[in-house]
Amino acid sequence: MPKKIPMRQCAGCREMKPKQELIRVVRSPEGAVSLDFKGKLPGRGAYVCPDPACLARARKSRALERAFSAPLPDQVWQALEEQMKEVPAHAP
Repeated sequence: MPKKIPMRQCAGCREMKPKQELIRVVRSPEGAVSLDFKGKLPGRGAYVCPDPACLARARKSRALERAFSAPLPDQVWQALEEQMKEVPAHAP
């Protein structure tokens, strides 16, 4: 029997993809928002493709704000964009 692959939906393009191919955006219990490349940080998570265009699409549709039930300040969006640029396209 093949092993089940966990699937998650990208907040930007809304496509279902394997969890390993996506980057988790996490809001910690303290309220800090950051990218979680390993998928292990505690807190509420949402997923985006490792593509800055998907992050921009999620920002335009306010998908992460809905997922976290909280508004995200501009400096958080800028920090997320910078973190995404620093990491290679596929960093599991």
